[in-house]
Amino acid sequence: MISHQFTGTGVAIVTPFNSNGSIDFNSLDNLVEFQISNGINYLVVMGTTGEAATLDKDEKKAIIDQVIKINNNRVPIVVGIGGNNTQEVVNSIKNFHAYEDIAGILSVAPYYNKPSQEGLYQHYKCISEASPVPVILYNVPGRTSVNISAETTLRLANDFENIVAVKEASGNMEQIMAIIKNKPSDFAVISGDDALTFPMICIGADGVISVVANAYPKEFSEMVNAALNSEIENAKLLHYKLFEIIQNLFTEGNPAGIKAILNINKLVQNYFRLPMTGVSDQHFSKLEKLNSKIK
Repeated sequence: MISHQFTGTGVAIVTPFNSNGSIDFNSLDNLVEFQISNGINYLVVMGTTGEAATLDKDEKKAIIDQVIKINNNRVPIVVGIGGNNTQEVVNSIKNFHAYEDIAGILSVAPYYNKPSQEGLYQHYKCISEASPVPVILYNVPGRTSVNISAETTLRLANDFENIVAVKEASGNMEQIMAIIKNKPSDFAVISGDDALTFPMICIGADGVISVVANAYPKEFSEMVNAALNSEIENAKLLHYKLFEIIQNLFTEGNPAGIKAILNINKLVQNYFRLPMTGVSDQHFSKLEKLNSKIK
């Protein structure tokens, strides 16, 4: 089943930058290798964590092409294509250049406009009809100011064969349980919250699209795999090993926290594009101490 491609640990990879704001392709190459060699199941490119909102079309294409090249068909790749102008999203999908190299697209709920549930349904209907590859819904009301209800997610899952999964970052466990209880058997529910991944898998979710796994792909993948294999005590130990650092990862914004840790571990430079900035010196020091407990 198509949704099985999105079981386990997906990683929403960061976009490394140089001090002058240009893309640091050397660090990007190293990061992709680090993820694959440490057991992640698929890569997600051009997500929120990748600062996609600050990249132009040519830069996005260059990053996608580089990840495809370095990956060399080793793990599936998902590309973020979303927005709050339905026709523009459809045009982006129709003009995407590398469908033979990707497994699917991740499309965030339209933000700022605050559409009705019917508006959300019609938005994703257009995306489904335009996309030649599987579509993952992305529900993150903390960023979009709109929640895709369980009823709308289930309606989309039942009505469109190529809508194969939802990345659920609502934090609403009752809503998530309603989706899991009533979804089609081949529709995947993916955690969008690192801290909730363990409990979500315990109630029937299929994995995660993770931020923290950028820095700890081996540790987080082991936790996810243990949970999926019903090795609950082992999964619980691994969950709590990373829990405190996950709690502090988003305190001063994403990807500020994860880039700080990646910088501490000498994987990427600690540079951003405005309006994103790095964490404070105080928080950087706290993350250093927490990181030292993991390694």
